[in-house]
Amino acid sequence: CDPQMYLFVSVGGCVLAVITMGIYSSLLFTSTFVFILLVCSVDPSCVHTWVFGIQILWQTFWHLLIQYREYYLQEPVSIRLFLAVSSLMLLTQRMTSVSMDLQEKRVLLTFKAWSIRKACVMLLPLISYILNFTTMLGGPLCSYSQFLSLMAGISLNPSPNPLGVVFLKLMQVLLLEWVRYCLVYFLKHNTYDPSNSINLYGVLWVWGLAAVMKIQYYSHWRISESLNNAAGFGYWDNAPRDSPDWSRLSDGDFWTIEASSRMSEFARRWNATTALWLRRLVYIRCKRFPLFMTFSFSVLWHGCHLGHFVGFLTWAATVKADYHIHRHLCPKPSSTWRKIYTCLSWINTQMIIACIVIAVELRNKSGLRLLSITYIGLFPLFNIILPFILLKLNTVE
Repeated sequence: CDPQMYLFVSVGGCVLAVITMGIYSSLLFTSTFVFILLVCSVDPSCVHTWVFGIQILWQTFWHLLIQYREYYLQEPVSIRLFLAVSSLMLLTQRMTSVSMDLQEKRVLLTFKAWSIRKACVMLLPLISYILNFTTMLGGPLCSYSQFLSLMAGISLNPSPNPLGVVFLKLMQVLLLEWVRYCLVYFLKHNTYDPSNSINLYGVLWVWGLAAVMKIQYYSHWRISESLNNAAGFGYWDNAPRDSPDWSRLSDGDFWTIEASSRMSEFARRWNATTALWLRRLVYIRCKRFPLFMTFSFSVLWHGCHLGHFVGFLTWAATVKADYHIHRHLCPKPSSTWRKIYTCLSWINTQMIIACIVIAVELRNKSGLRLLSITYIGLFPLFNIILPFILLKLNTVE
């Protein structure tokens, strides 16, 4: 691939970082500089340990600093700092993805006995992957090898004009934002009052609030996909359809994710590229309690707020319970009750996800208080207890 393309991508990322984050863009540049030093100086078999440890410590330091300023000093935190730490989280994904590739010998980078010029040429694609302007403020995550193949494909075999698919995805974003606006309007003008409203209304009100928060993610993912498509990334060259398929880079589709009738399905589909990254980084490598270790690391990666602890550990517990519940209760495929069971399971999944989203997004005690006064918090609690009841019944039989 032409080095000028890599230079354009990396410089574009640097300019975008400086414009949106100001002085805090130095967080990303410092992290990138240290990462390049480690890749050049540490043995590939050990580089992942160093990259993972240093990057997580650096990211966690800034997460805790934000909490210190928010909760202890009671002072406002700059939106630029929030953007920088959010981008730092995405850098952590890309850096650890490369370090795992080096450790597993999926990618080979050799700098010994090379001139400085050749080393710089070798490092340019790596730097452009880390500081790519299309993924600076959002996903989806792709591997380093996939990035190289996409860049080579753009220069050697240009993809079809993406304007049509970009326009379609932006129209979807507008539709999602219109739905979100309507939901926000309804929730503001029909607030839940525990003393005057029935419990069912409180449950539905919280579910609507969670839907507002989820739509923000769906819109962000679609905008990120559109930016990647506009730059020529994401075209599926070997798609079986006649029409161009630009879905190669995607964090998830609204209909597919929301149609999930099981917690385990939702966990795999939600923010799909991050879910795959967590699976590779933590789940596969942990020999004991891999599920809880994966969600515990997700708490650390997201910032260690109280709501994160409650939300992600509840998610882990309900996913674990999901396997036991469906193994004991799921009707056979030929059963006439299967459709009813699937519908009830979908409602149950929606309610649990609503609890998790509220806890994670509100981050502090206010979210937990809202879940307690509306009784929607009973859904995850019941799901966690149910496997023990089923186990007890099977033992008695």
